[in-house]
Amino acid sequence: MYLGRVIGCLWASVKNQSMVGQRLLVVQPLTPELKETGKCLVCGDSTGAGAGELIYWVRGKEASFPFLPTEPPFDTSIVGIVDSVHVKRPDPPAAPAAESGKRKRKS
Repeated sequence: MYLGRVIGCLWASVKNQSMVGQRLLVVQPLTPELKETGKCLVCGDSTGAGAGELIYWVRGKEASFPFLPTEPPFDTSIVGIVDSVHVKRPDPPAAPAAESGKRKRKS
């Protein structure tokens, strides 16, 4: 599953019969830190998500599963609306060990 933000919707007057009545939304993929990544994509919507909402989406054959018993030809689908994201940031790299106060003499 991937994170994304709904940034728009798409209407198509001519489409596969199994897609009639299904919502298509434009999604901007996001990193776990909620930064934009990659190109926008079109997802089938099984949740009722709206513009500006943070969502998670799936890709591949699983994208048609939320619409069973019909299997529309979606390659990507929104399967959840995200309430919040908590990401543990890695600890900063350790500083190099401090050298002792004594310096070696050159001979």
